[in-house]
Amino acid sequence: MDQTLGHDSAPASGSVDKSRVWDVTPLRRLVPVFPSQTDMSSFPTPPAGAPFICVPPTGPFPSEVAPFYPFFGSLESQRHHEQNQTPFGFPNQNVSFGYNNPISDAVPLNSFRSPPPSTAGLTPIRRNGDTDPQYLSGFSIHISDVEGSQGTSKSGGSKTKSQKRRKGRRGTNFTSPEVDMDAILNNILSPFNVMEFDESRKADGDKELVGYILLIFDLFRRKISQLEDSREATITLTRRPDLKAGAILMNKGIRTNSRKRIGLVPGVEVGDIFFFRMEMCLVGLHSQSMAGIDYMGLKSSQEEEPLAVSIVSSGGYEDNVEDAEVLIYSGQGGNIYRKDKDVMDQKLERGNLALDKSFHKGNEIRVIRGVKDVATPSGKIYVYDGLYKIQESWLEKGKSGVNVYKYKLVRLPGQREVFMTWRLIQQWKDGIISRSEVILPDLTSGAENIPVSLVNEVDNEKGPEHFTYFPSLKYSKTENSVEPSVGCTCRSGCLPNNSNCSCIQKNAGYLPYAINGILVNQNSLTHECGFSCLCPSNCRNRLSQGGPRVRLEVFKTKDKGWALRSWDPIRAGAFICEYAGEVIDMSEIEKLGGEIEDDYVFDATRTRQLAEPLPDDSHEAPKIPFPLIINAKAVGNVARFMNHSCSPNVFWQPILRESKKDYDLHIAFHAIKHIPPMTELTYDYGVPDKAERKKNCLCGSSKCRGYFY
Repeated sequence: MDQTLGHDSAPASGSVDKSRVWDVTPLRRLVPVFPSQTDMSSFPTPPAGAPFICVPPTGPFPSEVAPFYPFFGSLESQRHHEQNQTPFGFPNQNVSFGYNNPISDAVPLNSFRSPPPSTAGLTPIRRNGDTDPQYLSGFSIHISDVEGSQGTSKSGGSKTKSQKRRKGRRGTNFTSPEVDMDAILNNILSPFNVMEFDESRKADGDKELVGYILLIFDLFRRKISQLEDSREATITLTRRPDLKAGAILMNKGIRTNSRKRIGLVPGVEVGDIFFFRMEMCLVGLHSQSMAGIDYMGLKSSQEEEPLAVSIVSSGGYEDNVEDAEVLIYSGQGGNIYRKDKDVMDQKLERGNLALDKSFHKGNEIRVIRGVKDVATPSGKIYVYDGLYKIQESWLEKGKSGVNVYKYKLVRLPGQREVFMTWRLIQQWKDGIISRSEVILPDLTSGAENIPVSLVNEVDNEKGPEHFTYFPSLKYSKTENSVEPSVGCTCRSGCLPNNSNCSCIQKNAGYLPYAINGILVNQNSLTHECGFSCLCPSNCRNRLSQGGPRVRLEVFKTKDKGWALRSWDPIRAGAFICEYAGEVIDMSEIEKLGGEIEDDYVFDATRTRQLAEPLPDDSHEAPKIPFPLIINAKAVGNVARFMNHSCSPNVFWQPILRESKKDYDLHIAFHAIKHIPPMTELTYDYGVPDKAERKKNCLCGSSKCRGYFY
C-alpha cells in the first residue's frame, strides 16, 4: 500500500485505492515474516536458513518488521523505522536483528483479546452442557462479577444472568506478574504453622485447625481484594477474590476434612456461619462451590451407590419450603431457571439419585441454609443448621409445569436451635413480635445511629450502674508526641488507586478498609482521615467514626455480670465499635501510685497474651504514639460491657486521626472471625507491665488461663 497513507491517522473511508493493494490479509491471520537477504532475486520467497519469525499484531516488533495501523507506536518511532527500510518495505541489512523497537502505546482492537489466565492445575468440566469455569481438586468454581455474590442454583444458574455477568469481562486473573502471591500467603501463614500439620489432621480436622484454615482464607481473600481494589480503575477484572484465595489454598493443600463423610464434620459446629461457599469447601462441610447437593459413593454389595452427605438450601428453587425443623427440598435439573433452554422434567440422576438413595438408606444429611446478607444485597450467609434425615420423597408437578423431585427433611432432635433464632431476630427487627425482657429499647438515648437494647433474662436487676453514654473519647488535653501533618485533599472521598492521597501513603500505600467496611490488614497503627482532611464524612477511610454498624445488645449473664452481643451476624474483620470514655492523664495515674482499680478501664499499654494467632499482617504488637488509658466508669459506650476471654472473637486496633494542630488516638474493635447472632463479644484484656491483682477468669474457653488482669 502507498506509504503516504502513513501512520499519523486512520485512512478515511473510501480513500484507499484498492487496485494498489498487493494482498488483503485479515488481521486475525498472522503470516510468518522472514528477514530479507541482499541477494534476494524474487519476492516473497524467503532466503534459505533465514530464522522464522511470527509477530503478533500488538508487538513487540523486531527491527526487521514494521508495525501497521492501528498497532503502530509514536510517530517518531515509526519514522525512525521507515528510514531503515528498502523501497519495498524490507528492513535494511545494516539494522541489527533483535527486539529493539517495542510498541509502547499500541492501540488494541476489540477482535484481539489478551491471553487467557493461567490454568495450571485446572481441569475444565462441563456444566449443563457448557465447558465453563474451573474445577479444582474436586470442587467446582463459578465466576461472577461481585465479590461475595454466591450462586444459589443446584444445577447452574440462568444463562441470561451469566451472560450479563460475562459482558465486558476479561476473565479471572489468578496471578499477576507484579504481585508475588506466594510471598503474601507465606506472610499470612507464618504465625499458624499450618504446613507442619500432618496429613491425618488434613483428612480429619479439629476445631483449632478449622479455625486456622478459615482465618487464613479470609486474610488471604482480603489481601487479594485490596490488591485488586488498588489497581487502575480502567482495568477490567473479575472481582472474586474468594475464588482466587480458595483455589490457591486448595492447590497448596491448606485445607482440612478432605475426606468426605456422612454426619458431623470434625471442628465444625452447628450454628457456624460462612460468607463464602469456598469456606465450606476448605473445611469439608460442603465440597461443591456451586451445586446444592454434595454426595459420595458408598459400596453396597457389588455396586457403588451415591449417598447425599450435605445440601445447601438458599432459595434457588421457588418450590422450596423452609421451616425451623422441616425442610421441603426441590431436586436439581430440569432447566427450571434457564430461559435459553426448554424446561423439562427432572431426572433421577446425580444429586437427585443420591437423595433418593439416602431416603431408603436413612443416613444423616448436613443441611446448610442460605439467608440474605443485608450488608451485601447480592450476597448470602450460609448457616450450618445441623443434621437432618429424609422422611419422604416424591415427584410432583411444580410451578414451572414440569415434574420436580421433592424431599422432606426433618431435623434430628437434641441439636442447638439455629434457624429458629435467625427467624426470631428477624421478627424482632420487623416489629412482628417484641423482644422479651427488655429494660431499655435504646441504651444510647439516640447517641448512636442504631439503637442498643438493654436486656435481662436472668434476674430482676434493672440495669448496670449509672453512667453517661458518650460515643467517643474525651481528651482532657491535646497530645502532641507525634508531629501532625496536613490532611488529604480527596474531596470526593479517598479512593484505593489514588497514590497521591496522603492518608493512603501513611497506610503503606493502601486503604486499610474494603468497600464493605472490612479491615483488610491489621497494621501496628491505622491512619484514618482526620479533621483537617477534605474528604466527606462517609469517606471509606473514616470507618470507625460512624459508630456501630450492627444491632448490638447489652445483656445480663449468669456469672459474668453484663455483657455485649449482636443481633446481626458479624463478618470477620468487620468494625464493631470503638472504646469510648475519658482519657486519663498519666500524671494523675502517677499520683495514685500507678494503679487504677476499676472494672471499666482500657489500658492500651498492656501486652497481648494470646492463646491463638490474630489476623495481623505485621505480626507485631500495636504501636501507639503515647500511653493511652481510657476510663469508662462514668462516661463511656457499649464497649465498656465487653468481657475478657482467653479465646476472644474480637481484637482491638489503634487508630490515629491527625489534623494540622494535633491528633487523636482511638481504639477500634474488629471481629477476628465470623460471629453468629446472639454470640457474646469478647476480647483479651492483656497483661500489664507492672504486677496487678489477678482476677478469676470465667470465659469457659478450652484454653482458659484461669485468670485475667
